[in-house]
Amino acid sequence: MNKTTIAESLPELWAALGETAWMVLLSFLITVVLGTVTGVLLRLTAPDGLRPNRAFNQIFGGLVNIFRSLPFLILLIAVIPVTRLVVGTAYGPTAAVVPLAIGAIPFFGRVVESALREVAVGKIEAAQVMGASTWQIVRKVLLPEAMAPLVSGATLTLVMLIGYSAMAGTIGGGGVGDFAIKYGYQRFNTPVLLVSVVVLIIIVQLIQSIGDAIVRGMAHKRS
Repeated sequence: MNKTTIAESLPELWAALGETAWMVLLSFLITVVLGTVTGVLLRLTAPDGLRPNRAFNQIFGGLVNIFRSLPFLILLIAVIPVTRLVVGTAYGPTAAVVPLAIGAIPFFGRVVESALREVAVGKIEAAQVMGASTWQIVRKVLLPEAMAPLVSGATLTLVMLIGYSAMAGTIGGGGVGDFAIKYGYQRFNTPVLLVSVVVLIIIVQLIQSIGDAIVRGMAHKRS
């Protein structure tokens, strides 16, 4: 099989980058929304939460832990029936969004729960004295006060999703991972494979740098 040069593979690499961006950003948005709901529920129903519910907290927390403990490659295969049910196919970037979100939601949910736990009790009690409802406390006290660690956690989650998306390419998910396998590994084309790795590293570094800068800016404003 003839090897494809880096220049010849650029169109396919750009297409793969677009697929990666699509699956990562869509799954990230879903993860942030549902992961935030998950974390808030875990925090509210904790023994020291605003709405303690031992049974719900233990059962729901147990389910979150189960999905967190599953290796992503196994999760990719295990949720294929769910992916087909939701998307209509188990292959392609859009189909990869389903396992990506399912794999990331429990992680971000625990991040949210941990961030909310660090909010000063005094601020919560002050809101309660003023007659704020549980929803108002969540929206106006808990989430705003925990915003810096939430942004940091969201950055880590986004970086994790990029890594997951590369693994999704191994089962036809598309993206840079699929490009690396087809044009690099399967064709014994080491330069193309290395370019794929370097591109992912650069993307991760940019995202991490932007996230860190946002967190520093928020900390500076609070000080």
